[in-house]
Amino acid sequence: MSQHYYVKTFGCQMNVHDSERISGILSDVGYEASDELENADIVVLNTCCIRENADNKLYGNLGHLSSLKAQRASMRIVVAGCLAQKDRDLVAKKAPYVDVVVGTFNLSSIPELLSSADGETPQMEFMDAPNEYEQVSSISMKRDSSVSAWVSIQTGCNNSCAFCIVPSVRGAEVSRPFQDILDEVRSLARLGVREVTLLGQNVNSYGRDITLSIRNGKIAADVQRWTSSKWLSSTPRIRPLFADLLREVGSIKGISRVRFTSPHPKDMIKETFEAMAETPAVCEQLHFPLQSGSDRVLSAMRRGYSAERYLEKLYLARSIVPDLAVSTDIIVGFPGETEEEFKETLRVVEQANFDGAFTFIFSPRPGTRAFEMSNDFVDPDVIQRRFDALKDVVEESALQKHQTRIGLREEVLVEGVSKRDVSVMSGRTRQNKLVHFSPDSNQRVEEGDLISVRIGSAAPHFLRGEMLGIVSKRRVRRGISVL
Repeated sequence: MSQHYYVKTFGCQMNVHDSERISGILSDVGYEASDELENADIVVLNTCCIRENADNKLYGNLGHLSSLKAQRASMRIVVAGCLAQKDRDLVAKKAPYVDVVVGTFNLSSIPELLSSADGETPQMEFMDAPNEYEQVSSISMKRDSSVSAWVSIQTGCNNSCAFCIVPSVRGAEVSRPFQDILDEVRSLARLGVREVTLLGQNVNSYGRDITLSIRNGKIAADVQRWTSSKWLSSTPRIRPLFADLLREVGSIKGISRVRFTSPHPKDMIKETFEAMAETPAVCEQLHFPLQSGSDRVLSAMRRGYSAERYLEKLYLARSIVPDLAVSTDIIVGFPGETEEEFKETLRVVEQANFDGAFTFIFSPRPGTRAFEMSNDFVDPDVIQRRFDALKDVVEESALQKHQTRIGLREEVLVEGVSKRDVSVMSGRTRQNKLVHFSPDSNQRVEEGDLISVRIGSAAPHFLRGEMLGIVSKRRVRRGISVL
């Protein structure tokens, strides 16, 4: 009788992608996926440590699992991901009934550790950095979608933002070989995937470490695998390869849409905007984290740009990429933030006229510079008031942006039936805007189809429209999707 696994994911897109790896690993050794935690023989909690309540979420879930395990002794519990990497022995100390604890670079070891688990002592394995990127990237995956796919292009981060724990748990930037990424995207296209999102902690610095290693002779063999033909044919210089990668991925047959997340404003260059504009498959969408509109706060955050410089790059992007949709991240209540500095953020947000924003209340994380600024922590009531004010400005901007789409004909990639109304289907435009529509009863619409929709109404977080017709079907032939 087959054993089943269940993976619960906390946190960012990188963790979602890692969960696909974990699912692939477990499937490869014979386990079957389960949609229900209570019926699983193996439960994996893939953790995040970005927010302050991450610990509470983990141990709350572990408390529930402890009760289930008391009823079913054969159940095995795995804790993986960033919080496991950061806390290590603490997880085993606080939850000794956990069977396996693994770090962010040890996912492939999960089956072996499970086989060694004796129900008494947690099996643990950690590395502080991958020996080679392919140890992380070559793991097979069980993807959540057969139409859209995450494609990891790098791990780690070389920045030192005062609020961020990522460099501590993900290590320094390590770029994946250029040709390996292209090979993965080609294989995805053959399987029917129409949309890929290039994923990294700081995607627009992709390849800088590769070109530096080639220049210094550290990569001497199989150089063509590591970089682009354009870089090799030009005068070699130490630079990111992200614009080259966008152009190459966007030229792969069968891939209709290319997205990426997340870039860092200080590293964003004109060449990347030009690649976006000149590569038809690359979507007119940019996630461009601001974090604050105050120069003093940005400096304290160690972000490496001013509000003016941020806006200059934003205006440059919009001047080069027609009809560009821009979203952002903003932190409210960073230590020492004054009322005037918060108003500066509001002014920049109004000038930027974002399509949407992810807004966060500052969360102090042990191990970061900001955690040591406790004398300057802002009163929670003040933060909440500011957060609510920012949310109002962001939603007003998003609604205005969405209202400009009314009457337009949009190409929508169908994601499936709406979770709230089975008579409605949903999909996303090239600008990543969520669109709800009623399917044409005379045409069979399925996940992965590209359809045409005329937008009829708008809300801050979605659009509604009328289906006009099918642009192209996602066809399946002999078990392989052909576009």
